[in-house]
Amino acid sequence: MATALPSATREIRLVTAPEGLPGPEHFAVVAQPLPTPGPGQVLVRNRYFLVFPGLRTLIAGAPEGVPLPTINAGDVLFGPAVGEVVGAGPDSPLQPGDAVTHLLGWREHALVAAADCTPVGDALPDPVAHLSSGSAAYGALTRFTDIRPGDTVLVTGAAGAVGSLAGQVARLLGAGKVIGSTHSPAKAERLRTELGYDSVLVPGDESPTLTRQLMTAAPEGIDVLVDTVGGDHLTAALTAARRGARFALVGALSGQLSPHRDGDSAPVEIDTFRVINLGITLRGYSGIDHPEVTQEWAERFGGWLRSGEISFPHVRIPGIERAPQALQELFEGRHFGTVVVELPAQ
Repeated sequence: MATALPSATREIRLVTAPEGLPGPEHFAVVAQPLPTPGPGQVLVRNRYFLVFPGLRTLIAGAPEGVPLPTINAGDVLFGPAVGEVVGAGPDSPLQPGDAVTHLLGWREHALVAAADCTPVGDALPDPVAHLSSGSAAYGALTRFTDIRPGDTVLVTGAAGAVGSLAGQVARLLGAGKVIGSTHSPAKAERLRTELGYDSVLVPGDESPTLTRQLMTAAPEGIDVLVDTVGGDHLTAALTAARRGARFALVGALSGQLSPHRDGDSAPVEIDTFRVINLGITLRGYSGIDHPEVTQEWAERFGGWLRSGEISFPHVRIPGIERAPQALQELFEGRHFGTVVVELPAQ
């Protein structure tokens, strides 16, 4: 017997534009009448949605080239979500009971064009794994870095959603040594013991500089960089780069998560002479330029998960009312891996 639908649903709205990093006080959980799907639309009951740092950039005002709209005061937040179709309008190819992914998270129910939903197949053993950011790490490593057996790979922001998978993927692709960076000693220990990092850089007021730590961890230099941070992490990586090093720039957390910036820029000083003389390549990876990666990653990720060759570090935060706090905790670096809000099944 089909479960009766509620008359109302809740969503997270930005109520005031923040100065600096947004906090829970800038958001509100708002109740709305449950919408009815029209032609070509479906109503999806969300089960999980992703909490991701890119929201800071969208709230601050998306810069040129970002394929997502700006979030203004009064707007509902959005982002990747996994859910179940509970209503379908005329001419919809999807039907109630179908599991799908879409981009209208941050709400309990989403009215989505069926064409904007992707059916969840059996490639991944856990629906939450569809919210992994690993496709960015996999795409950057396979399209830009051409990992060779024995390469030394550095992953910055290694305890984040992308970084926690990048090091594991690099190892599976043949890397000889994998080094990470994180600002948390506790996370550094988990990276070594749980994810197999050979060493982890932990910058701090009483620690050696990132450059000195990296020179100790990789005295012969690094061959590959997967950079999710930018800033002084990228500067240190350039100092340690070997001839022909390949750098894939995936994120810019140094700017995104800085309370002193607008979240849409991350300037860094680069030694151009070193880049030229050593033939270092730096390329920015964007998933929209490599649409074929999504399915390829899902197939390989699913196989690796089932065989136990890879793990998917993530934390599930229960309840939509905790979503604003979960975003603040993400900005503060409290969690390890991917952060997901989990909603009740009924």
